[in-house]
Amino acid sequence: MWLILAFLSATLLGFYDSFKKKSLSGNAVIPVLLLNTFFSSLIFLPLIILSSTTSLLDGSIFHVASGGWEMHKYIILKSLIVLLSWIFSYFGMKHLPLTIVGPINATRPVMVLVGAMMVYGETLNGWQWTGVLLAVMSFFMLSRSSKQEGINFLSNRWIWFIVLAAVLGAVSGLYDKYLMAPPENGGIGIDHMAVQSWYNIYQMFMMLAILFIVWWPTRKSHTPFHWDWTIIGISVFLCAADFVYFYALSLPGAMISIVSMVRRGSVIVSFLFGAWFFHEHNLKSKAIDLALVLLGMVFLYIGSK
Repeated sequence: MWLILAFLSATLLGFYDSFKKKSLSGNAVIPVLLLNTFFSSLIFLPLIILSSTTSLLDGSIFHVASGGWEMHKYIILKSLIVLLSWIFSYFGMKHLPLTIVGPINATRPVMVLVGAMMVYGETLNGWQWTGVLLAVMSFFMLSRSSKQEGINFLSNRWIWFIVLAAVLGAVSGLYDKYLMAPPENGGIGIDHMAVQSWYNIYQMFMMLAILFIVWWPTRKSHTPFHWDWTIIGISVFLCAADFVYFYALSLPGAMISIVSMVRRGSVIVSFLFGAWFFHEHNLKSKAIDLALVLLGMVFLYIGSK
């Protein structure tokens, strides 16, 4: 069940990346990111209120567990890690083609895999290792194909922004497992809905501070902000993708290395958007590389049954 949820999360994440690219086109990054956290908070705030004041959601997957500072201090750290990753990701995605950003982000499961083996002692079987190797091969091939578009990976700062976002995203993925795994499995057992609900709210306040301290005083010298309805789509698809992701990690036997790898299958959805909607280039060679991504996902699925 947790693996099926991981595939669903990947699909939703692909739509999230595509809506994000559309929202950032010719737009100011920081206000878009603030609105993302604002709309995400609006989605979860009713669940927090209903869970704390009524018994309507008791026993359901939408119930948000309550907790004091001992719980919230871990969620605040989660918020900070994710927000830093998003800031780098949003700036990088604004200035790079979607079909380049996707492959770089797709290296994130490799980082998570190494971390999961070192921190949690997770092991993979032969099918899973084959899937991982195929996925890694396809990611590097995609990145190499993108060089034909004239982007120097070593000197382009936006490439490094996406790389930093991927590293921080991998750290966040490992931290998620620690937050939600039960104590007998080395975690602290925080409710996944509490994590997802509150980290969005904390991020919103962090972004408000960044908006008024960093962006507002210099807004006239940078790209102006304009409203785009796809900004709401960012929040909707992200919240849905993360909800499915957190729920998958909370299920018995869930492996963070596999869930994170499958989630990077979102590159397929974003690739299609990049080709059809944004009319990006060099698609033929990238399509061959994407076939390896699909094959890798099949091997992961077989190995996890």
